[in-house]
Amino acid sequence: MSIKNMRLEVMQFLENKVDDFVDQFLIPVETIWQPSDFLPDAQSENFFEEVKELQEIAKDLPYDFWVAMVGDTITEEALPTYESWLMEVEGVDNEGRNGWSRWVRQWTSEENRHGDLLNKYLYLSGRVNMREVEITTQHLIADGFDIGTGKDPYKNFVYTSFQELATYISHNRVSQLAKDYGDKKLSKVCKMIAGDEMRHHHAYSEFVTQIFKVDPSEMMLAFQYMMKQKITMPAHFLRESGQSIGTAFEQFSNSAQKLGVYTANDYVDIMQKLIDKWQIDKITSLTDEAEKARDYLMKLPGRMARISERLVLPEENHIFKWVQPALIK
Repeated sequence: MSIKNMRLEVMQFLENKVDDFVDQFLIPVETIWQPSDFLPDAQSENFFEEVKELQEIAKDLPYDFWVAMVGDTITEEALPTYESWLMEVEGVDNEGRNGWSRWVRQWTSEENRHGDLLNKYLYLSGRVNMREVEITTQHLIADGFDIGTGKDPYKNFVYTSFQELATYISHNRVSQLAKDYGDKKLSKVCKMIAGDEMRHHHAYSEFVTQIFKVDPSEMMLAFQYMMKQKITMPAHFLRESGQSIGTAFEQFSNSAQKLGVYTANDYVDIMQKLIDKWQIDKITSLTDEAEKARDYLMKLPGRMARISERLVLPEENHIFKWVQPALIK
């Protein structure tokens, strides 16, 4: 049997469990929180007072914080790209609306709330240049992305397992920063989003766990492949108005690193967490090639940690068009 056919067979086998995955890891629409739960109510007589209070608190949040908020928001707003990518994965039958396509649509519907909520908060805060934010978002969706997974479900599930945990870390750190600066409502907003991301991480990492049980060698090789090429963040084509594709991503990454929202050490920690979660050291019935892949993976976090220690960030901070100049101190 070819590798592609084997993957399809495994995806069809796991599809029998999709309903259980949906029940375990996703929340019914009528039950889950919605963006309006955390925003001033436009139908209320107190709407303008609530907006004024939001803006007064927002004035105390520094420039770097808003850069992190905008970057997270834009990443969440580019969701149409992510759904279309997952719908192309082998075993996901969008046309036939199979179990996997149902999972992708329901996962997307949960993720969609994040961008809606953050975008509205940024707008109401009055502290960012929304037109520049919108230009960057449109560019990011139009430019798409290439994360090196192709249509391979094994590689894609490694990617989503990693990326959902990375976004949890980012939103959770921004939540803590907002709390430290005295914005308890924004802290709760980011905390709720972080909670969704962690739940989604548990889902995708469970998919990988199940694949390891039935196709351990190919799953091990797919994990090695993704770690060798490194996980590309979904916003790696980020750019501001007038910039070329991808120009702003490194600048934003440096800013997030300096602020401590998402760092090179976090990347290494996520890698180690996945190795531990999937019990890579205990997987049996591996081919010789897969055994070598396992050895590579077990040593990789240590190697990457040593490299991250030598990371030197540029001293000069980039000034993003997204954030109002009045915030620059």
